[in-house]
Amino acid sequence: MAAVATRKCTGLDCAKDAGTLQCPTCLKMGTDSFFCSQECFKRSWTDHKTIHKKSNILTNLFPPKVVSEPDPATGHFNPFPSFNFAGSLRPVYPLSSTRTIPKTIPYPDYARDGIPRSEQKLFGQHSIKILNKEEQEGMRVVCRLAREVLDIAGRALQPGVTTDYIDELVHKACIERESYPSPLNYMHFPKSVCTSVNETICHGIPDQRPLEDGDIVNIDVTLYHKGFHGDINETYYVGDKALANKEAVRVVETARECLDKSIELVKPGMLFRDPGNVIEKHAKSQNCSVVKTYCGHGINQLFHCAPNVPHYGKNKAVGTAKPGMCFTIEPMINIGTHRDRTWPDDWTSTTADGALSAQFEHTLLVTEDGVEVLTARFPDSPGGPVPMPGTE
Repeated sequence: MAAVATRKCTGLDCAKDAGTLQCPTCLKMGTDSFFCSQECFKRSWTDHKTIHKKSNILTNLFPPKVVSEPDPATGHFNPFPSFNFAGSLRPVYPLSSTRTIPKTIPYPDYARDGIPRSEQKLFGQHSIKILNKEEQEGMRVVCRLAREVLDIAGRALQPGVTTDYIDELVHKACIERESYPSPLNYMHFPKSVCTSVNETICHGIPDQRPLEDGDIVNIDVTLYHKGFHGDINETYYVGDKALANKEAVRVVETARECLDKSIELVKPGMLFRDPGNVIEKHAKSQNCSVVKTYCGHGINQLFHCAPNVPHYGKNKAVGTAKPGMCFTIEPMINIGTHRDRTWPDDWTSTTADGALSAQFEHTLLVTEDGVEVLTARFPDSPGGPVPMPGTE
């Protein structure tokens, strides 16, 4: 699950960077308002709450149509029929019931109420944790498990399979490995895995839509095991039509190559602003663009923490890689514009022009003389590179 790039706090007369702390009333209303801290939110409340009154007046005058009529044959429906979708993909609801986790499996702190308090304590700080040998081994274990789970999901992909079924597979595979699926209830995300189809950049919510021959789909898996998170994703081709689609192959293979080329940089002394330069240069050479809204992130006992690792060139990321640091690189590459838009579910991020998008991610550990790819592919992992078509 990608980190969101730095936002500015919406607090009164505040110029600090915001984290993921949001006004709960704004969340219910489907609007964004991010704050740097609880104190800033409380200080700004009198001024901020006027936004709620204005929005309620407009909603009462022009009530939105919330859902379409369910299909009598299937019971499925589009929850946002009045939304101006950028591409042809549509959500297919109802979502399945929230899946449960045995109480014997350790939970991250946000599992019950959706609030990652341990992360919020570090908002605005740029210090990057150095893992000791025991912590590094904890990361190795969880990342190997995450690779196993992703491979199970990848092998199940075929036309007719729903992304909700993929979510069920991932959920069960996590439990079998005595792990908690990290996305579940993280900032109220409703599922155990992100499944991003076609024009979806990231954070797609698994639903009842059957995958079609010709789709591409990213599966983003994160496990929480014995106190550590391991994060990985890959984009896969669904059916023979996807492999025959030159644009699909170009964007998928470009994203794969962007990740591989950026990992070659990782070693002690690398600046966290450097991978973006390599990624954007290669993406442009293949007539693709790089998403700027989301970035790679530190990961360890926390799901998301410092450093931020942007994927675009000439960024101003802070920090230098040192042995023992653990983070992800996860470039999101588009065929068309780099711009994105978010569905009314507040999670699904798609390309603004409806064109295809692809992503790949590894969790990386900086070593004394280079990098260890903790989520590296196994010899029998599904997917893998295919020949790049010629560019026009």
